[in-house]
Amino acid sequence: MIEELQKITDKELVLHCVNHDRRYQEILYRLHADDMYSVALIYCESEQDACDVLQESFIKVFKRLDTFKFECPLKAWIRKIIVNTALDHYRKRKREQENALNYMQAIEVEVDDIVPTLNANELLNMMKQLPLKAAMVLKLFAIEGYAHKEIADMLNITEGTSKSQLNRARLLLKTLIYEMNGTH
Repeated sequence: MIEELQKITDKELVLHCVNHDRRYQEILYRLHADDMYSVALIYCESEQDACDVLQESFIKVFKRLDTFKFECPLKAWIRKIIVNTALDHYRKRKREQENALNYMQAIEVEVDDIVPTLNANELLNMMKQLPLKAAMVLKLFAIEGYAHKEIADMLNITEGTSKSQLNRARLLLKTLIYEMNGTH
């Protein structure tokens, strides 16, 4: 197969793939999959995401191969599809995360009756369970009394990030208190 791979031109490969020749589709995949996986890894948060992007991209490659005009190398064309698919994947993930965050912020956990029953150690232990940045912002704001501008300067983040981290910390803390109380 290696000899065959060395002899085949991109035009021959594309022609056979467009004609749905599975053997040549496999050759095209084997020729480019490793390099394209490396490209996907650059844009993805995990190896699993990179695998998903690679698979989705090659489906697009085979569906669109009949539109390839040989104006650039085949590898460059495939790379462009990989990058665009990875960016689409990122945007979709970001939208999903934003929607989940908006949903979680919309759900207000009623903890006013529970907080007075907590002792300081229980509260501090819960704060230790929070993500580091969110916990830091919460402590600086609620315990030390700093304003968001000051926190932003101290942590080298934006004011908006400080506010969102505070909201995140509050929500997570409320959830922990709620779970500790055993009510849902």
